[in-house]
Amino acid sequence: MFHFNPAFLLFMLPGMALSLWASMRVKSTFQHYSQVGSRSGYSGAEAARELLSRTGITGVRIEPVDGFLSDHYDPSSRTLRLSPDVFNGRSLAALGVAAHEAGHAIQHAHNYGPLNFRSVMVKPAMIGSNLSTFIMMAGFALHAAGMIWLGIALFSAFVVFTLVTLPVEFNASSRAVAALVDTRIIQSDEAADAKKVLDAAALTYVAAAISAVMQLLYFLWRAGLLGDRRRD
Repeated sequence: MFHFNPAFLLFMLPGMALSLWASMRVKSTFQHYSQVGSRSGYSGAEAARELLSRTGITGVRIEPVDGFLSDHYDPSSRTLRLSPDVFNGRSLAALGVAAHEAGHAIQHAHNYGPLNFRSVMVKPAMIGSNLSTFIMMAGFALHAAGMIWLGIALFSAFVVFTLVTLPVEFNASSRAVAALVDTRIIQSDEAADAKKVLDAAALTYVAAAISAVMQLLYFLWRAGLLGDRRRD
């Protein structure tokens, strides 16, 4: 049986600890810089519209969405959704996050390769994340090597998704800060504070990728590829 193995914690604790720390860090950083107003007075929604307009991008809807830091860009509907604190906020934190999401819309319009690849990987990643563990559990219970490796292959799609997300997010952040300064939505001396918010947010993606990689290594170890030859 594929019962709980204490070694799982050895593989997963680093990623779990980093994820917890990253989540706390992004919340505290956003809340801190939400209290720091920008001198331009732009709201997050206004900044996103301005950045897209100056880049010559049309047809992207910008709308509010419920939730705390639930901001995202949906390439399938070309919709940029901003949480209330970002959509209406006039702080450096709000402008940084809004510009980051606008950066994804710009990536989409310019056919940015990693973003296109990540979009292709969304469905395989969802399937891999939701089904792989059950398939591997069945494979170990039935001593079916084919099922075990199928589960590992499916979970690998999720790992690839988390890894390709990193350059997509880092690129959007670098575009965001540069665009905010170039358009004078923020001044050059405000850029460092806006960047701190985006750097904190980036840590959550790094943590997710590390957690996924470590979980994959655990599955490979249990399958015997990395030394564990038990078939329990």
